[in-house]
Amino acid sequence: MIHFQDVVKRFGDTTVLDGLDFTVAPGERVTLIGPSGSGKTTILRLLMTLEDLTEGFIYVDGEPLTHELRDGKRVARRPRDVSKTRRRIGMVFQQFNLFPNMSVLENITEAPIHVLGKPKQEAREDALRILEQVGLRERANAHPMQLSGGQQQRVAIARALAMHPEILLLDEVTSALDPELVGDVLEVLREIARTTNITMLIVTHEMQFARDVSNRVLMFDSGRILEEAEPDKMFSHPEHERTRRFLQAIL
Repeated sequence: MIHFQDVVKRFGDTTVLDGLDFTVAPGERVTLIGPSGSGKTTILRLLMTLEDLTEGFIYVDGEPLTHELRDGKRVARRPRDVSKTRRRIGMVFQQFNLFPNMSVLENITEAPIHVLGKPKQEAREDALRILEQVGLRERANAHPMQLSGGQQQRVAIARALAMHPEILLLDEVTSALDPELVGDVLEVLREIARTTNITMLIVTHEMQFARDVSNRVLMFDSGRILEEAEPDKMFSHPEHERTRRFLQAIL
């Protein structure tokens, strides 16, 4: 479902991702761990086309995302083709990024109506069903400032799900929350993992959550994958010394 091939990302003279190759299978849930600055969030932002690829290729379900080989040359795809592929991907950010002047329901239906062209009533019914799923149906008419941080993040998750993505990217979705609000958000995500076949690529420091939902964990450092393993092996018997030091520091 996701394939990074020889991906390089530089910011000026700094190389953040260096010849990255990895694949995520359809329906697989993969967690990226590693120190800050190791390139994890950049991977998600490249998939959302929020950053430009320096070198290499990214494929989504076999389709090139932003660049393709044409007559042996690496060329940029047309913006409308990029947009069509990107529409298959949803992302939940560290910050909630909700529209403060819109109700919860309006925040969730805005993109399905104006991007997917869904009829308003259909989008509304779908949004209410998803709000039920994240435990916030009764707050449909509230505005973001009337909600706790945890509730706002659950609305952000609902907004991503309303686009019915095949891939869901989660970028440190609990890092901006007070500790007592983290549990509800993680439980919503656990339920999504249990009950859907959405491919998930997760960046988190919540190691128990990573252990619960992941099929595979990748340890990053300096823009490269140091090791990958199933969660139990990664967290109980990591092979790389750098991984052991990292896990000891945060567990």
